[in-house]
Amino acid sequence: MLLQDKDRIFTNLYGWEDAGLKAAQKRGDWNGTKKLIGKGRDWIIEEMKKSGMRGRGGAGFPTGLKWSFMPKDSGKPHYIVINADESEPGTCKDRDILRFEPHKLVEGALLSGFAIGANAGYIYIRGEFYNEAVAVQKAIDEAYDAGMIGKNACKSGWDFELYLHRGAGAYICGEESALLNSLEGKKGMPRNKPPFPAMAGLYSCPTTVNNVETIAAVPEILRRGGSWFASFGNENNHGTKLFCISGHVNRPCNVEDALSIPLKELIEKHAGGVRGGWDNLLAVIPGGSSTPLLPKSVCETVLMDFDSLRAAQSSLGTAGVIVMDKSTDIVQAICRLSQFYWHESCGQCTPCREGTGWVWRMMQQMVRGEAAIEDIDMLLDVCGQMEGNSICAHADAAAWPVQGLMRHFRDEVERRILEYRKKHAA
Repeated sequence: MLLQDKDRIFTNLYGWEDAGLKAAQKRGDWNGTKKLIGKGRDWIIEEMKKSGMRGRGGAGFPTGLKWSFMPKDSGKPHYIVINADESEPGTCKDRDILRFEPHKLVEGALLSGFAIGANAGYIYIRGEFYNEAVAVQKAIDEAYDAGMIGKNACKSGWDFELYLHRGAGAYICGEESALLNSLEGKKGMPRNKPPFPAMAGLYSCPTTVNNVETIAAVPEILRRGGSWFASFGNENNHGTKLFCISGHVNRPCNVEDALSIPLKELIEKHAGGVRGGWDNLLAVIPGGSSTPLLPKSVCETVLMDFDSLRAAQSSLGTAGVIVMDKSTDIVQAICRLSQFYWHESCGQCTPCREGTGWVWRMMQQMVRGEAAIEDIDMLLDVCGQMEGNSICAHADAAAWPVQGLMRHFRDEVERRILEYRKKHAA
């Protein structure tokens, strides 16, 4: 089903209208919130299951199913934690929600908090997002003043307190358990699982952690119905999605469209096409910097959804689409990402602490052509040993861009090595 303007959830994504409460209410926010709460926790969770919404933070885990893992009577406080740490290079979708649609997030926090039995919620925002933090805090204050949250929120009989917490700019705190540690005042290092946050999360209490886009979409899904949301996209890949399109395109943008839109159509329809025309395309990173790149041949037909991109040996991730034309030094581009993942490793796990630095140093040699042909297979072997062997997926994120490079552009790396060897043979 094609997405029309009337179907868009984020109607002020570009900030053309005011972000305040009155303007948000005119756009439909906070409409019938009390009635939605009155339908009960089970109804909300079932509607979210029916919607087919999969988490918009990168992992793509079904949202309604995740909420259903929360115990109903644990004897402990429950918490909803919203991950606004958006630090993935190439990704800026949550930033515009925080700036221009903060009331959708606040209302979504109330509804999701009620669904999982949480009387308190925390928005953990990236440290560099100063203006965004100001906008969200203003929305929280307005919601308190209007009785939308706090005691007897929306006159529903449910108490809900919401707090904004500013992080210190660590990429690793986008991982949910590292975020929880940081929120508790500890080092931002991932936790071993199990226990999972639904059993022992914030302050060892049942906790659900969701992404900004996921939570902000909840009110509209509940108002229009889970079946409406599920009508967009393909099987197991339902709903609308925010895509961040950057790099070598004529009109970089954030845009909302249906999941499963062809990548080529997404770029040409919303971003004005590739700079210099489609034939000038070299590669696209489809889901933020940690997802393996795709060459032009794959980009011709691949769909922008979880399963299609997985089949193409990449990932939807955060839907941060980074377009690279033929002027790109593709080896240098991936080397720069390797440096980023080395810099952002928390250092807790040996494969990640040692592996990310080694990969970056090896990639520098690949850029200059100083490596040996055999070093390519050694690099891939090390990436394979990093992948899946640490507490969180940071080591995987460091390995995937390199694996994608060698999968599709190994001949370019080999060409540099041979040229360097020929040049220095004398």
